Amino acid sequence: MKKNIFANNINLSNYTTIKVGGVTEYFAKPSNLKEFNNLIEWSHINNQKCRIIGAGSNLLINNIFLKGLIICTKKMRSVTIDINSGIVEAEAGLMLPTLSNLLAKNGLQGGEWAVGIPGTLGGAIYMNAGSGNFSIADNLISVTVINTKTLKRIEIEKREINFKYRFSPFQDNDLLIISAKLHFEPKGNIEKLIQITKNNLKLKTEIQPYHLPSFGSVFKNPENNYAAKLIDEMGLKGFKIGGAEISTMHANFIVNSSSASSKDIFDLITVIQQKVLQNKGISLQPEVRMIGFDYPN
Repeated sequence: MKKNIFANNINLSNYTTIKVGGVTEYFAKPSNLKEFNNLIEWSHINNQKCRIIGAGSNLLINNIFLKGLIICTKKMRSVTIDINSGIVEAEAGLMLPTLSNLLAKNGLQGGEWAVGIPGTLGGAIYMNAGSGNFSIADNLISVTVINTKTLKRIEIEKREINFKYRFSPFQDNDLLIISAKLHFEPKGNIEKLIQITKNNLKLKTEIQPYHLPSFGSVFKNPENNYAAKLIDEMGLKGFKIGGAEISTMHANFIVNSSSASSKDIFDLITVIQQKVLQNKGISLQPEVRMIGFDYPN
């Protein structure tokens, strides 16, 4: 393993969209699958804990020293589009807005919703990300993964993956997502698709605080309800702990309004959960992944 593939003691606040995070012992940003494989192998041989992050948009990392290796997939973003069949093959680090715009420009219909989600494809599959009634699982054909225990690469058909609302089995198993095959409706009206995609982004930026560091949505929507509505009804918009604030634009967003610490944000998440549980009897579940906290994730 070439030593220069690693960096040591990297501050992860630069790799999360909410701009907080601890320091990681080892850090790497592979450019391709071969480098990624080498890193997984290295962590396996050296018995190092290995975590994967994408765009860091759904991630709260505690402000502590994290032992082991963190791999950021953002450089692994190759994509091929077959405009006739509508089949797309893409690596895990491809950003969803990039994918969404590419689909529209190639006349592929069904990915317009993804333009406002600031995550990677791998992260989106891991979380089964979505917007409204759409989710990434709807378009999946298969996912290619590496098993961290056996180091084998396998392609898993979508029918073998039990996706649920904002959940995939990848949150609980030893499989790391490296790429995916998807299908979108081909031969659509390009101008119309580009316009819909632009409008979707415009709508998102009007109702969500894109101008400040945030995660995107903090909580999953409970059945037949909306997390934002419940938080808003508690009068919590604008409520702050330290530099962390519940957005005045959208109650299911926490923004880093001024040098928030990971503890500020974690405490704010806890306060929201407690208030909604006490007053509404509903237990809000975070969508956000947490690293370095004693939180059942």
